[in-house]
Amino acid sequence: MEGKTVDPEQGAQPPNSGSSTASPLGAQNPPTSKAVCVAISSGQKPVKIYGDAPSEFREIVQTCNVAWINFAVADLEKDGTEISSMFGFSDTLVSALLKGFYSNYEDREVELGLMIPAVRIRGLEIKTYNLIILIRKNLILTMHNEAVTRFIQFSRYADTFLRKLPDHMAAEDKLTNMLVRILDENNNRNFEQLREIQDQGDKMAEFLSNPRSPREKAGRNIYEMKHSLIEYLNSMWRTNDVLNSLRYGDADVITDNPKVLIKVGLLIEDVNRQISLAEHMSDVLASGLEVLQTIYNNQLQTLNNRMTLAVAWLTILGTALLVPNTIATFFGSIQGLEPKTMLWYTLITVLATVNATVLAFWWVRKKVIMPRTAADTQALDKDEKK
Repeated sequence: MEGKTVDPEQGAQPPNSGSSTASPLGAQNPPTSKAVCVAISSGQKPVKIYGDAPSEFREIVQTCNVAWINFAVADLEKDGTEISSMFGFSDTLVSALLKGFYSNYEDREVELGLMIPAVRIRGLEIKTYNLIILIRKNLILTMHNEAVTRFIQFSRYADTFLRKLPDHMAAEDKLTNMLVRILDENNNRNFEQLREIQDQGDKMAEFLSNPRSPREKAGRNIYEMKHSLIEYLNSMWRTNDVLNSLRYGDADVITDNPKVLIKVGLLIEDVNRQISLAEHMSDVLASGLEVLQTIYNNQLQTLNNRMTLAVAWLTILGTALLVPNTIATFFGSIQGLEPKTMLWYTLITVLATVNATVLAFWWVRKKVIMPRTAADTQALDKDEKK
């Protein structure tokens, strides 16, 4: 398959034509293409090429001032190493980056490698993919898993972004501006996942507030909710680490122009702001879940109090049946006794009964506290903690 060169200033041709095709600004990425290349040369208009193999882009990369190539691959380590080596990067750069946990920074003077997380959340399931960014001379090469689609929208307007850069701007400045734009695009897509967590938090609150919800699922759902938020915050912190490594332009392939590097500082501030929002959301979710769990515990305590009341009434009914039986047994046992013996027998029985009743009453009042409402239960819990 030959690369399809796109000039946004020219007219459009059907994408199925055999020759190189051009499309108007905002043309969609052909569904069969795994890669897109946007490049600009000094004094010329930016061009866009779609293709599947690195060989389709090598010629334009050799002649342009600044180029960005994005590849979607099935195996990031194997395919990523092969693709990067075809564009002049070290064979060990990709494997060295993948040794990090969702983020890494490799500066090798003539080339720079970055790895940042790309987050995707579906329901309560969070997946974090590795996004690799390689930079050298006039080229930025990004590679990611085929499940990551966040650069489709940006690839439509990347040529416009390059065209707006001043022609007299140094190549390092253009390269760094393009890198900042790519990082910002990834950050924005990561930030959108926070709304998904918020939606799931609202659904969780509705689930817990329903007294008919199956309680055996509540614990698992609460764990998955908190786990998603922790994973998201972890990804944001690792993105922040990589941005801080770029902050001062120490790498040789990155510009040291303060006006350009200040944009990296803005990215860091944006990420920190999103981290603060996520942490605030974590506090809100935690407090909300605690309130719902308290309500649930109060419902259980109310049910327990009702059960206690039922046991008390059953005890009363049992006593009502036991007392006549005891009296009948007592009078049956004294038949045939002499009057003197019967007097002592009666006194001992009465004294033993009264003493046992008083002792049981005293022990219950002293040792047993019977909560009647949820408020009594909470007060009892506080006393026990003290």
